[in-house]
Amino acid sequence: MSVYALGDLTIYPVPEIQKTDLPGKWEYKGCLAYDNCGDVVDIETNGGAARPESECKTTCPGDPRYLCGSGARLTWYEWSLTDPLYKWTYASGNAAGSYKFFVPGVVVPLMTNVGVNGKITFVEKAGTGPPNSTGAFELDPSLAGDFSKAWRTMRGLKTDVFCSAGLTLPDKAGRQITIGGWSGTSTFGVRLYTPDGSPGTTSVNDWQENAAEVRLQMGRWYPSGMIMSNGSMLIVGGEEGSNGAPVPSVEILPRTGPVIEMDWLLRTDPNNLYPFLFVLPGGGIFVGYYNEARILDPATLDTVRTLPQIPGNVNNPGAGRTYPLEGAAMMMPQKAPYTEPVTILICGGSTTGAATATDNCVSIEPENPSSNWTIERMPSQRVMPCITALPDGTYLIANGAKQGVAGFGLANTPNLNAVLYDPSKPVNERMTVMANTTIARMYHSEAVLMQDGRVLISGSDPQSANYPQEYRVEVFEPAYVTSGLPRPSFTIADKDWAYGSQHTITVTAGNTANMRASLMGAVSSTHGNSMGQRTIFPAISCAGNSCTITAPPDSKVCPPGWFQLFILDGVTPSSSTWVRVGGDPAELGKWPQSKSFTLPGI
Repeated sequence: MSVYALGDLTIYPVPEIQKTDLPGKWEYKGCLAYDNCGDVVDIETNGGAARPESECKTTCPGDPRYLCGSGARLTWYEWSLTDPLYKWTYASGNAAGSYKFFVPGVVVPLMTNVGVNGKITFVEKAGTGPPNSTGAFELDPSLAGDFSKAWRTMRGLKTDVFCSAGLTLPDKAGRQITIGGWSGTSTFGVRLYTPDGSPGTTSVNDWQENAAEVRLQMGRWYPSGMIMSNGSMLIVGGEEGSNGAPVPSVEILPRTGPVIEMDWLLRTDPNNLYPFLFVLPGGGIFVGYYNEARILDPATLDTVRTLPQIPGNVNNPGAGRTYPLEGAAMMMPQKAPYTEPVTILICGGSTTGAATATDNCVSIEPENPSSNWTIERMPSQRVMPCITALPDGTYLIANGAKQGVAGFGLANTPNLNAVLYDPSKPVNERMTVMANTTIARMYHSEAVLMQDGRVLISGSDPQSANYPQEYRVEVFEPAYVTSGLPRPSFTIADKDWAYGSQHTITVTAGNTANMRASLMGAVSSTHGNSMGQRTIFPAISCAGNSCTITAPPDSKVCPPGWFQLFILDGVTPSSSTWVRVGGDPAELGKWPQSKSFTLPGI
């Protein structure tokens, strides 16, 4: 036989099974007869059995020096059991936190939003509640002990908010907006509410909507929304109403031009709905959808970088992370002086076909050109999770199911356990198994951070005989509440901050020696998506009981908006005060120009 080659000829040795020079703590275990790849615990369940090494004889496609099995044979490796790849902490007592019943509900919410007035708005999918329901209610947490006073019926919604997007605007009133919806005119919906009143006092404002005068350019069911660094709203994706054709485009509110078509949204429909959106400190826009992610230019919205494919399940690398294969995403904390690369965290999800819920979180530094996704296994599988950013820089993972996908009647086995993710710990040691609830929180469940540091848990509308609609509202009390440690407190006069400005707070309780401050972005919670989420630890210095906080430097580190300001004495946070950072550069306070809407001005 004659052999020809262009360039130098590479000569490989006779391939053999790799038993030495293995990465990390991997150990070779043998040749395995196994038709269904998965976890070690699945081997016996699926009839796996050891076989002679001679039956694992196929050359590895990625490295011809080694053998990688053959047919229904696998070379079998395990991570050292004496030094496991992942280590979970199992909290007990007060350290595990606690679920508590909070208030009887009057609505099964589609979306919840903590307002700058200290109250929480609930909006529902049309037809979920009684026939005479207005579809919108406001909860005053300070009156939760008196059901007759805790809830206020709101009016003004004219179209169906089912699977809409939500945001808190950076205007001086902190108006809430819902965008899109289900079917017909609802998909074009733009609805606004101006929070008024305060805890313990009466609010009177209602939602305002006039689809004939103010509407999206394209109807959108399951879109996402984000406040851009220039203060405008970016609206991404969706479908033409109930399981309709894709709407693979983006648009800006207030309108600045036509919609822009995105081939990557068209290609990945229908598994890209409610995409994850974040402004990056370098100015780009992170978009996570299905099992892909990219960075967009904020001016042109062109793709400037396509990130590596998002890893999926061990038995299906193509598992997805956005609706209907629904996971949840967070931006990890940014800390002054803001020199560290930012990290995006995505947890949970599912697969097409078998609907196998995902048992991992993945993270990446999207602005690091050499970065790739890091995989961390969760203590249990979870689809339709909600993640809530906490003021101490940790993240509470709650709600969801252990099998299925998002949608009506499409999931089973509720995940009743809460998990705390702490990014300050080493990778694969960041998750702590916390307390359990007894209430299934599946499709259409929510979780939002209250001003007292607890997490409000609500909703569940799976429309399943096994799991009823859920009206009850719970709170999760993190360990910093259940510990019983005294809470710090403060007062502040200046609540409207320019970038880079300094602001004085007076600490009325707590030790200022090692005090920290955190800014928690205003969140609209729906379908595992916390639109508006951001955690920032600004610079703070103290002398006596007076502390000076320096606002974030620019709109890329901190897009303009409303934030809950907490101070922390060790791990224990205060209650929060709302502050606005960055003003209203897009002058949303003067939008929309319609007599149907009350404008706060600028």
